[in-house]
Amino acid sequence: MTAGTKLAAARLAEIVGDSNFFADPARLAEYEIDGIRPSAAVRPGSSEEVADVVKFAAAEKLAVIASGARTKLGIGLPPRSYDLALDLTRLDRVISYDPGDLTLSVEAGISLRKLAGVLGERGQFLPLAVPFFGRATIGGTVASGVNSPLRQFYGTARDYILGMQFVTGEGTLAKSGGRVVKNVTGYDIHKLMIGALGTLGVVTKVNFRTFPLPVGSRAFVANFETAERALEMRARVAQSPLTPITMEVLSPGVAGLFYSDAAAGIEAKPFATKIITNKTWAFSAGFAGTEKVLDRCEAEARAIAGQCGAVGVTALAADHIPGAFGRKREFIPIALDSSPAATILKISVLPSKLKDVLAETGAAAESDSLRWAAMARGIGVAYVALLPESKTDSSRAQVARAADRIQAACARLEGHATIPWCPTEWKPSLKIWGLERADLPQMRKVKAVFDPNGVLSPGRFVGGL
Repeated sequence: MTAGTKLAAARLAEIVGDSNFFADPARLAEYEIDGIRPSAAVRPGSSEEVADVVKFAAAEKLAVIASGARTKLGIGLPPRSYDLALDLTRLDRVISYDPGDLTLSVEAGISLRKLAGVLGERGQFLPLAVPFFGRATIGGTVASGVNSPLRQFYGTARDYILGMQFVTGEGTLAKSGGRVVKNVTGYDIHKLMIGALGTLGVVTKVNFRTFPLPVGSRAFVANFETAERALEMRARVAQSPLTPITMEVLSPGVAGLFYSDAAAGIEAKPFATKIITNKTWAFSAGFAGTEKVLDRCEAEARAIAGQCGAVGVTALAADHIPGAFGRKREFIPIALDSSPAATILKISVLPSKLKDVLAETGAAAESDSLRWAAMARGIGVAYVALLPESKTDSSRAQVARAADRIQAACARLEGHATIPWCPTEWKPSLKIWGLERADLPQMRKVKAVFDPNGVLSPGRFVGGL
């Protein structure tokens, strides 16, 4: 350790306390990203400490990557440099909560599960039912931009985040938005932080609008012989008076994932047998309301399913809803555990073009004999899992060909496809952030404003930002 390194370590330990600074290689291995290990890690206990750490890092030109439970560090490109891991898990407080006003302010390191418990005691919740729910934190969920099955009804996090506190790349503590709806005025600068992987700022506090828990719920599944018929039901439900809180179309390959040991290990709640099969496409929807409302929703959904040629319809009993919903929420980790080289694509197209993109996806995977599964949400976002049997060069080439074909098809359909998860060593062969974007010059300008020294998560975002 050089004299300069010792001085830097001493200053960081001074900011966060000796017990919250460490440079032990074994412990630093927990913070590796794509095989790259930081030189040190710190665990600040307040927003002010985060700002002091980033300000020091900027002065010393140290690359900083913030994280929480580290469930989504695989998203994005390998960091260009990585000197300091900024662990935010000590920032885990509920700052304020007004159930009557449906508003909440929390620190970024609080876990989704802990927060669900706090809100549940008052009959409320946040619709952040995202993958890795059992461990994920608010900050990581916001920074990664991963969405939820509940997006169908409640929208994405940007629809119910009222304000945010974050630290810029210069170590400045900044605020945007407010704590209640009526105070949210001006530019929604904080929305730039959503999905930016910490490249523009380190999120330290988030203000949310909360929602009442539904008084009751019911799940509905209809199986079809073809994707076209399942997607026709999606379109008819979307045009009907029904307002499902979740709506997905599942490919036949999903059955193999949801009934696997991997799924049972991730979501232990029971999943009734034969709800979906490996020979049919499934339309799945969830409804909320009173028993009278739910009975009407089920009757109308059954009628639509019959009109679309369903070969099997199931309304899930209350004790089977958590297991079914949990598997939809955890589709990504289940897929990642189901193949030694699982590669996940996130596709965004207009709902009317889901049929074409799913047809192209199936053709691309099957032409290379790749096992695959797709979960397409009703709003036009689809997650596709390519599941090779090995991590060989041959498998890499198969996946690269299929991914390129799918991404090209999305572009033709005026959509976009990225690859949030794949083996680290395959990233140079794949278009992780999709095809080249026309707005990249504007993105570079925004990066220069928020992080002029390029110390925050360098290289991980679109275009190597």
